[in-house]
Amino acid sequence: MQLAMDDISEKENQDERAASWEALQHGPDDETCFHGWLMLQCLMIPHCVSGLLVVSVDRETFAPVSKWPETARDVAGLVEIIEQVIEEKCPLLSRLDVEHGPGAYALAYPVLIDGALYGAVAVEVAPESEDELRHVMEQLQWGVSWVELRFHKGASETHEAESLRMKAAVGLLSEVLAVERFEGAAMAFVTRLATRLGCDRVSIGFKRKKKIRVQAVSHSAKFADRMNLIRSIEKAMEEAVVQRREIRYPGEQGAVVILRDHRELASRFGGGHILTVPLYDGGRYLGAVMLERPAEKGFTEAEEEYCRRVAALSAPVLEQKRALDRPLFFKLTDALSHQLKRLVGPGYPGRKLALCLTVFLCLFFANKQGDYRISSHVALEGEIMRAVSAPFNGYVKESTFRAGDVVKKGDVLCRLDDRDLRLERFNWLNRRTQLKRERQEAMAEHNRSEVNVINARIKQADAQLELVENKLDRSEIKAPFDGLLVSGDLARSLGSMVQLGEVLFEMTPLDAYRVIINVDESRIADVSLGQQGTLVLSSLPDAPFDFTVTKITPIAIAEEGSNSFRVEATLSHVTGQLRPGMEGVGKIFVDRRNLFSLWTRSLREKATLWLWAWWP
Repeated sequence: MQLAMDDISEKENQDERAASWEALQHGPDDETCFHGWLMLQCLMIPHCVSGLLVVSVDRETFAPVSKWPETARDVAGLVEIIEQVIEEKCPLLSRLDVEHGPGAYALAYPVLIDGALYGAVAVEVAPESEDELRHVMEQLQWGVSWVELRFHKGASETHEAESLRMKAAVGLLSEVLAVERFEGAAMAFVTRLATRLGCDRVSIGFKRKKKIRVQAVSHSAKFADRMNLIRSIEKAMEEAVVQRREIRYPGEQGAVVILRDHRELASRFGGGHILTVPLYDGGRYLGAVMLERPAEKGFTEAEEEYCRRVAALSAPVLEQKRALDRPLFFKLTDALSHQLKRLVGPGYPGRKLALCLTVFLCLFFANKQGDYRISSHVALEGEIMRAVSAPFNGYVKESTFRAGDVVKKGDVLCRLDDRDLRLERFNWLNRRTQLKRERQEAMAEHNRSEVNVINARIKQADAQLELVENKLDRSEIKAPFDGLLVSGDLARSLGSMVQLGEVLFEMTPLDAYRVIINVDESRIADVSLGQQGTLVLSSLPDAPFDFTVTKITPIAIAEEGSNSFRVEATLSHVTGQLRPGMEGVGKIFVDRRNLFSLWTRSLREKATLWLWAWWP
């Protein structure tokens, strides 16, 4: 008898396992699969009394989805340990009260995915030893992996479906973008949408003067001859836009939605299922898109979500194409009207404040006087430029200074090789000594004619000797005055030959400068002699210098695409910091004028020239 009862129990256990495997592998929904999994876990755990599986609903609240056995009533101990697991997010083991039996334990294990808690499972067991408790915890650890896999699979399927819907929506958007004109883009949109969702008709409408007007109907290039149908579609679209929500007709039971115009459209023109999705962008409703299907084929939640995404992506593009296709006059009118509403209507305090500030500034500067100064590029030049040239043909022996050095009067700038001159001087000295000796001999012989000839030769030798000595003195080229070497560097030309008159150095004094101002031709008429001004040099930005205009050259200079005139001025005072070649910005004071006329002068002059050029 006992063997027969054991056989029956074993057979029931096998049947339960088979049922649990079937529910686990082929369950139609998550609840069935979870129930099969819990049943299988409890059957695989020795001496298991009951089990409970809790999963997350919204990552904050948890609810039981399965209990084993289904007739179990006292699961308070399991609920208590699951609450502890949810709070601590770790496996727990707890001894139950005596009411559950002398050796009853509750074991719980959390379901964690990437550190986030998705649920927990708990079982009540009556083990015969502590080893069985370890086995039960290991079994729960291995079993929870399937629950985690189930959650991963569900998330993967959700992401995959989301990706497919987004890919399809982006594909439709690309087809709309490929069409340049609005009418073609709208027709492509409704036709592709009707083809992909198997709709009898898809219509799209946009707002015009607070009324929705149908712009395109799928598979129909001309729909003006069906005014009753088009008007019914427009009213149904307005019904969805007014309620600011998607409308699916026939609607869901219990939903508070007005369906009068949709019901009228379906009854008058034989529509079965209607889905209307408003087009929304930038804080305003642009219109709506309506999809119609036969009565035997309704719209699913996934299709409604797809339509919502397509509308969200394509609505801004279609609205932009529609706005760009309008005549220029309407574009300007809408733009001005839009900006005017922002200025005088509610909201936009920043624009109103900016307008008031602009008006105030215009009135203020229209009556405010200011200095009229001509600003231009300036450069310093030495008032005198002295060239130091080679006194004779020779070779450079030594160079002491170069360009950029400040020299004193009498400083040796360079030396020329004087060996040939010294030999020539020695030669003439010997020649003169010899001639004097010959003159004495002729005088002793009283040969007066010979004495006269020798005297002439002695004078010639004296002249040549004086010339050679003069050259020797000038072989050391010295600074003629205190100043700055502007050019010249013979340090790398030692031993090279120089020709008579060749410029070796250029000098300028450091106490006399002239200011060169390049005034644009459009302002040269305002410049006159004696005007005062101020300049600031780039190398001395903190030290302004006053100047006075002394000369205006009547020759224009073309530089950087504009003509300018050379104006010269003298500085009121000179400091030791100034150097020739310094550049900066100078401003010539003309008079005092209205600030508004000063700031708008360039614009007014260009406008005057442009009108003169184009006026017949």
